[in-house]
Amino acid sequence: MIVEHELKRLGFEVERLSIPEGIGDDPLAGVPQVPHAGRYDVIGRLGDGNDPSLLLNGHVDVVPAEQPDLWTSPPFEPRRDGDRMFGRGAGDMKGGFAMAMLAVDALMAAHPGAIGGSLLFASVIEEECTGNGTLAAARAGVLADAAILPEPTGLDLLVAGVGILWLDVVVTGWSAHAEAADRAVNPVDLSLRIVERLRGLEREMNTRIEPVMDGVAHPYNVNIGTFRSGDWPSSVPATATLRIRVGHPSAWSAEEAEARVRAAILSAGEEERWLRDHPPAIRASGFKARGYALAADDPLAELVAASHETAHGARPRAKPLASTTDARIYLNDFAVPALCYGPIAHDIHGIDESVELSSIVAGARTLARFIGTWYADPPEHR
Repeated sequence: MIVEHELKRLGFEVERLSIPEGIGDDPLAGVPQVPHAGRYDVIGRLGDGNDPSLLLNGHVDVVPAEQPDLWTSPPFEPRRDGDRMFGRGAGDMKGGFAMAMLAVDALMAAHPGAIGGSLLFASVIEEECTGNGTLAAARAGVLADAAILPEPTGLDLLVAGVGILWLDVVVTGWSAHAEAADRAVNPVDLSLRIVERLRGLEREMNTRIEPVMDGVAHPYNVNIGTFRSGDWPSSVPATATLRIRVGHPSAWSAEEAEARVRAAILSAGEEERWLRDHPPAIRASGFKARGYALAADDPLAELVAASHETAHGARPRAKPLASTTDARIYLNDFAVPALCYGPIAHDIHGIDESVELSSIVAGARTLARFIGTWYADPPEHR
């Protein structure tokens, strides 16, 4: 509601775009987490509908706030301390929304006729787990000549990301009373063997780092995000479930990545007969994202960098990260150049997440200049 209200205040025509319940069947989609009924993207349109066009894209979903008692203040109550705003999502990526809207507001106030074409704003869901919100908008035709995503990039240009795969692994053991633990089969112990094999895959991937990840020392990570097993200290549990996130090379398709990870998991059966005879159940559970990269000398990257230099006196870095963003959907699947540029954030996905408020203003100065230049000097004239 807040995004919708602000877009209307800025003069955008606003609509709510439903996510098709069958989007999980789309070959580009991740595995949906929950039903989409009652959830939607918010789409804003400004301008005359003609070229040139530009799309701003941000996601409203956030990751859970683990162990709220460890936070300095409640994670879902914003707290300001000097130049920092604390709270879950302050950096990833509510600060980016503020930056983008401040830029548009300032540009229209300084130069009311600056937007001589179409400016679209997509406020999407599920960026943190599937990308299906942006995919649904793109499938519905919410596209432009280029896209800027105001993710927290530290006022640098984020131009590349790794492939991401989510899998759930369910390991079955043989439960018993703890007095018979030596004769039972504990799925926790079996899970540790599987993790060893996944670490081997991780080491193998990082021996051959692709050029687009230049400067990232260890881009491909296997993360055990959650682990659940058992319900009583004096019982050997029956099952254990690992939810894993694998960052993999861009050269791998989602299908190849899943096949390689499955092979690594099942290879634990080479040492453990129980695992060979009772292989774990493995199922896709979220991201099926390919890696992506926009060339650092792409005209879009050059123009954003030049706008930053005009505003701040120095050019920003163009960098990759060992993560993903919805920019991949535009670049890989819809031939739309896209990059991320946004504020300085700290501890995103961690405890006491925050954003530097002054960086929101600094980023807006860049973005307003970029938008004005984009329409004054259309892409086809460059």
